[in-house]
Amino acid sequence: MAFQDSAYFKEKAKERYKIEAKNSELKHGHGYDVATSSGLLGMEMQGAMTIFAVNLKRILKLTD
Repeated sequence: MAFQDSAYFKEKAKERYKIEAKNSELKHGHGYDVATSSGLLGMEMQGAMTIFAVNLKRILKLTD
C-alpha cells in the first residue's frame, strides 16, 4: 500500500494505459492471445511476426 501511494507509482500508472492499449491491439486485432502453431519455436515466430506487423502499421501511419 505504501508503494502505491508513492509518487513514482502514480507517475508510472499514468503511462500504463498506452502499454495496455498496444497489448490489446496485439491480442484482439492480431491474434496474439492464441498460438496458431505448436512448439516454442512456432510461438516465438508468431510473436515476432505479430509485433513486426504492428510496428509496420505504426511506421506507415506515421509516414502519412
